[in-house]
Amino acid sequence: MAAPTFAVNAHRFDPYRTFKFQCLIDGRPVAGLQKMTALKKTTEQVKWRSAGDPSHQRVIPGGTSYEPVTLEQGLTHDPVFEEWANLVNNIQGDGGISLVNYRKDIVINVLNLQGAVAMSYRLYRAWVSEFQALPDFDSNSMNTVGIQSITLQHEGWERDTAVTEPTES
Repeated sequence: MAAPTFAVNAHRFDPYRTFKFQCLIDGRPVAGLQKMTALKKTTEQVKWRSAGDPSHQRVIPGGTSYEPVTLEQGLTHDPVFEEWANLVNNIQGDGGISLVNYRKDIVINVLNLQGAVAMSYRLYRAWVSEFQALPDFDSNSMNTVGIQSITLQHEGWERDTAVTEPTES
């Protein structure tokens, strides 16, 4: 039996790679984005027994929780992580939250080897719960790239089904 083929590119056999991706915050790609943790959700299990049938335990789905997502960016002059983190808690003034803009919907695009968007996901109502402005510095590591990171709490994600597999030449 032959392996199933891709819907648009029937000649294709390989899945998408994980090194070609982009994240859009406020509609702009994040500069120097190096790494993103997985999109993962877990649905709790609720166990119950029906009256009159104590020998059989049933399991039904309960609430669903979404794991935080961490984005790592090479240290650049792009202030997107810091500006967003400051909306949640700013050291200036009373350190209050900007209730208007601290939650954002962001877009994660999976790119094919030619750089075309192959899949897209939208992360809903994300906010920065952790921000690392500077990495550890070590004068003995000349070949190390500095990394900034943010950890995002969010209320779920879904795939954008309007994005279809690009045709390849």
